[in-house]
Amino acid sequence: MERDALVRGVRDSLPILLGIVPFGLVSGVAATDAGLSVAQAMGLSVFVFAGASQLAALSLVKSGAPFLVAAATAVIVNLRMGMYSATLAPYFREYAARWRAIMSYLLVDQPSRSRSRPIGDSDVDRRWYYLGVAATLWAVWQVATAVGIVVGASVPSSWGLSFSVPLIFLALLVPMIEDRPRAVAAVVAAVVAVYGAGWPLNLGLLAGAVCGIVAGLLTGARYR
Repeated sequence: MERDALVRGVRDSLPILLGIVPFGLVSGVAATDAGLSVAQAMGLSVFVFAGASQLAALSLVKSGAPFLVAAATAVIVNLRMGMYSATLAPYFREYAARWRAIMSYLLVDQPSRSRSRPIGDSDVDRRWYYLGVAATLWAVWQVATAVGIVVGASVPSSWGLSFSVPLIFLALLVPMIEDRPRAVAAVVAAVVAVYGAGWPLNLGLLAGAVCGIVAGLLTGARYR
């Protein structure tokens, strides 16, 4: 049963890889473009393992923002993981803390949003199914990032590959705007970030993220 669940998880992760591979490549290129060494770039990828947060932090590092601003922005972008974790927690309460720690490290958008239904199926070994999906995404992400780092180091800066970073963010954002609160959050965040583009320490992006989250929460409370 464990093996079947693991294989099913790996199989279900395969369609997601179509988006993970180019995202990882761009993340690796962005790390090189921001001036990180190979060890630093791979360390960031392994330690953080959160594409959107990595790209946000790398954009700020490249523009010369202080470390604390880049780190705070990455944390704010990743706050959604708290909601995913709360949603999945009841299904994994029975497992030992070491297993829950491993699964929390591997938590990303796709296993929690796209593949949550099999996790709730009592006939599936939830732990091994989740690990089948999440560990596959982790491994492919690291390989794609490593390839992106190598490619980014050999591609001339005149090619302007860093322009792909905002395009990736747009590709992530648009499918997630499914209701009024998310639309309001996206618009408010964009307006504040653009307005604050010239603020010192690149605080415009951080302010946009905070304002967008607050606006989305207030709108959701109003229309609940």
